[in-house]
Amino acid sequence: MPKIKTKSGAAKRFKFRANGSIKRSQAFKRHILTKKTTKNKRQLRGIANVHSTNVAAVRVMMPYA
Repeated sequence: MPKIKTKSGAAKRFKFRANGSIKRSQAFKRHILTKKTTKNKRQLRGIANVHSTNVAAVRVMMPYA
């Protein structure tokens, strides 16, 4: 059987942790930052977990992760 390809877009966006959870970067911090408050931009820093309702979809996109 042929191997399943990993979705390259998903590989760029998601990383798997050792305990099996998936980390992602925050959205809404790429452009149009002048109208966003400093507090809002500060809270968008860092990483977040993929929500439990989306974990199965990410695992399908990254079968060997």
